[in-house]
Amino acid sequence: MRLHVVGNVCVDTSFRLQRLPRPGETLNASSIVEGIGGKGANQAVAAARSGAAVCFWSALGDDDMAGGVTEVLKSDLEVDRLIRLPLSTDRSTILLEEGGENAIVSAVACARAFDPIRQSALAQAWGKGDILLMQGNLSRDVTATCLGLAGRAGLKTVLNASPLSDMTVEDLADVDLVIVNQGEASALTDTESLTAAANVLFGNGARSVVVTLGSQGSLIWDRADHAPVILAASKSAVVDTSGAGDCFAGVLVGLLAQGKSLTAAAKVASKTAGISVGRLGTLASYPSRAEILEIIKRSELENT
Repeated sequence: MRLHVVGNVCVDTSFRLQRLPRPGETLNASSIVEGIGGKGANQAVAAARSGAAVCFWSALGDDDMAGGVTEVLKSDLEVDRLIRLPLSTDRSTILLEEGGENAIVSAVACARAFDPIRQSALAQAWGKGDILLMQGNLSRDVTATCLGLAGRAGLKTVLNASPLSDMTVEDLADVDLVIVNQGEASALTDTESLTAAANVLFGNGARSVVVTLGSQGSLIWDRADHAPVILAASKSAVVDTSGAGDCFAGVLVGLLAQGKSLTAAAKVASKTAGISVGRLGTLASYPSRAEILEIIKRSELENT
């Protein structure tokens, strides 16, 4: 079973600050780190490190920066599915305060112009039984088209509905598994109750729902079950939260592609995300393939 991750990739520049600036205020950063990010790339790398067979579909610009991005991704992914567009490669600036909270501004021209059905061989490469994982960085129409075509082709569809942008709950009709954080769940469903939000998502077509709750863990709920499972978060000192949600989502879906149950996959994903928040950077903070394999082994022993 292959996992097709369709999404964005960008260059992240992170500035570390004692606190986030107020409106109109200029602060000096204590350090600066540059690396590869983007929700699509983050989740594809995390999934690949979990052991999944990942096909990553994304768009880069036609500048020198794109070559550097490709070289970095080669260590975890095949890069022959990355296309070039006559634009600047997408970038994000991350302001990171000492307590781990962050504020992010992104330039996403490549992501918004990327149409994998028209511009790549995605629809010819996927097959029945594969999984499609998408996020909210591509255009709403492109995302809906990909999810609909994939569902009709017999794929399991997964949407990490972040960022929400102009997405609504009605856009989830062709999604088997919805992954959102608590704020996104509330915004999509217009309710503060997690169980009520999940039921709204079920009513709009989702078969399973995962709501991440930060330091409070996550809610895991399959529509066939009578009640959700609440998983506690791994306890760790928070250094940098950027990309932790993508680490969780990528490992979760990567393990689903390897036949793990939703709850078992979420337990491993929670532990890998717990390691990520204790390290600086986005992709640089993710556990290695060997580290994730060790987490999987320990998790399997705990369940025997």
